[in-house]
Amino acid sequence: MPLKLPVASVVALLGPAAVRAQVCGALDENTARCAGGHGGLRVTRLGAQPGDPLLDRLDAVRSTQARIVLVERLTAGLDSGARRLVLSALEDLAGAGATVVVDDDDPVAVLAVADAVLRVTPAGEVLLETLPDAQALAPLLP
Repeated sequence: MPLKLPVASVVALLGPAAVRAQVCGALDENTARCAGGHGGLRVTRLGAQPGDPLLDRLDAVRSTQARIVLVERLTAGLDSGARRLVLSALEDLAGAGATVVVDDDDPVAVLAVADAVLRVTPAGEVLLETLPDAQALAPLLP
């Protein structure tokens, strides 16, 4: 089943960890298409091991030229401050026009920068949900 992801956005992958990993692994870099159905979109996968330096992770994000970026546990082993730096860099990447799909050890942290959610059920069903714009909601807060 093809997924139509929002362009220039961060998409958080939510659900059981094992199912998220299966879904992310099943995303095929060779079948990426633009909204018009044309192929040839550049897709990159980014990931890290718990001991990888923060600067290497940030350099990998900042040097990415792909239109679609599949992120698999890029913040593994980082403390909350470093995790926020990496997630902010992913948000900047989306701001530059990339669609960034994130499977993270802390999916709740990804929600802070996400524009949409791919929710996976234990049965493997994938549901796309758009999140409200946090800035648009700000006037509603006391």
